[in-house]
Amino acid sequence: MTETAPPTPTESAVALAAALKKLAASERVLLALDFDGTLAPFVDKPKAARALPAATAALEKLERMPNTWVAFVSGRPLSSLEVVTEADDDALLIGSHGVEVRFGRDGVSLDLSDEERATLARLGDVLGALVESIPGTRLEVKPVGFGVHYRELDQDEGPDVVARAYEAAATVSDALTIRDGKDIIEFSVRGADKGDGIERLREYTAATAVLFAGDDVTDEDGFRVLRPEAGDVGIKVGEGDTLAQFRLADEEAIATMLTLLVEARGSRS
Repeated sequence: MTETAPPTPTESAVALAAALKKLAASERVLLALDFDGTLAPFVDKPKAARALPAATAALEKLERMPNTWVAFVSGRPLSSLEVVTEADDDALLIGSHGVEVRFGRDGVSLDLSDEERATLARLGDVLGALVESIPGTRLEVKPVGFGVHYRELDQDEGPDVVARAYEAAATVSDALTIRDGKDIIEFSVRGADKGDGIERLREYTAATAVLFAGDDVTDEDGFRVLRPEAGDVGIKVGEGDTLAQFRLADEEAIATMLTLLVEARGSRS
């Protein structure tokens, strides 16, 4: 069996440029973008995060183009995503890994059952107690669950926090949806993922081609539903194994890519 050498950086750049050109020529284009670590650098105060100015400028231009939609697809609760994206009333937003959906002015109710609400309350109690016992951790309240952040701890302390969080959550239910992200472990009483969100966006916009970019392991669910054969483009930001066809280094590289996409989409015949 002959092994194929991985593409060189130049070959990858040429391939990405060709894929973006094909995407830009598509009739109806959806840009579905993760926020933290993709458009915006990570910051200590989550509500202070903002997309890089160059990315914001490019997205504003793309949104004004015919048959072109921009959507933000995030693990953040919808209320937080609305703040950091500075979304207007017409924005397309997917929050809480696909659980919350806002298509313009119309939101989607969660409609939690009494059982789900009771489980959510118990989950908050046990994870809250855990966080109080581990200095440097933080509990994030989400619409259908909780996230235990441990970014401020030393790297070798993370696995112990995750293990203890698993043990605590298991005392509440064995049917929780669990996601392990960058310096966070999340537990939810209802399952959905970014792939679900992207598919709903695709249907809503009737997109003929979709670009999705993300940096976290939870974004792999989004890459999984893309259709490269139809012109979809998946871009992994940073390091790590991925299903995406392409990789860019950081948020600045994403901003540059979006600027190039503005030119390509605007000049199509």
